[in-house]
Amino acid sequence: MTDSPTTPNQNDEQANAYRIAAIRKSTSYRQAHTDADFMARDELRPVRLQLELLKPELIQDEQGVRSTVVAFGGTRIVERPEAQKRLEAAQAALASDKDNTDKQRAVLIAENVLKKADYYDEAREFGRIVSGTCQIDHNCDYVICTGGGPGIMEAANRGAFDVGAKSIGLNITLPFEQEPNSYITPELCFEFKYFAVRKMHFLMRAKAMVAFPGGFGTMDELFETLTLIQTKRMEPIPVILFGKDYWSRLVNWDLFVEEGTISPHDLGLISYAETAQECWQAITDFYKDSSGEKLPRGQ
Repeated sequence: MTDSPTTPNQNDEQANAYRIAAIRKSTSYRQAHTDADFMARDELRPVRLQLELLKPELIQDEQGVRSTVVAFGGTRIVERPEAQKRLEAAQAALASDKDNTDKQRAVLIAENVLKKADYYDEAREFGRIVSGTCQIDHNCDYVICTGGGPGIMEAANRGAFDVGAKSIGLNITLPFEQEPNSYITPELCFEFKYFAVRKMHFLMRAKAMVAFPGGFGTMDELFETLTLIQTKRMEPIPVILFGKDYWSRLVNWDLFVEEGTISPHDLGLISYAETAQECWQAITDFYKDSSGEKLPRGQ
């Protein structure tokens, strides 16, 4: 018996199966939201921006996060034992090559980092105070929020961890490897592609912003916050600079006024603190003196 023109033979069935397999394998057959290559296209940037805005927002709602306190600071400021260890390593390297200017500079930097080790301890204590005061009866008020990295950010997250409280980490994808610190609440650790959306999330729930000594990233986030408050694009919140000596040497705030580039009252947007308790007191005083909402636990 021969195959009729309308009856597929075995070769036809194999060819048909091959074509179906090719269709299923093609990227065009993937559902759009599951196609990573498609989602990564330049034309899809508006969609990615929207997703980066929505995902952390929805998850924080689900986790009951009602407000945050943002803590910024340098990634290179570490605990005293680690800072001491790094200084000793730099000194040992210099001892065998005393005329090496790079190694001399490395010792100087390590000495300066060691001097800042107390900031790590204060950031950790600040995280403890805020979290232990506000996260009571399963309420998530004034949740510590950081950039999710090492250094000061780790310390603030660690303070919340010490008292069994939730804390947030907003990590960013960088060309070099950056792991989130291990003290962030796993369900509240996010990774962003876009700095702009990440910075929005820093402030969307923020009731206070504390800037410890840091570098360009800390300066960026500090001045963005000050600009938004100055231009009335967000409600005023306390902006506290931790360590007056550092910040006064780093930024000549009075020069802004003298040069006529800001108004004298703009200097009132910032305050200073030297200890974790002073920092928390500045936040409580701000809300006691304002007509806004009261702090949790009768503050």
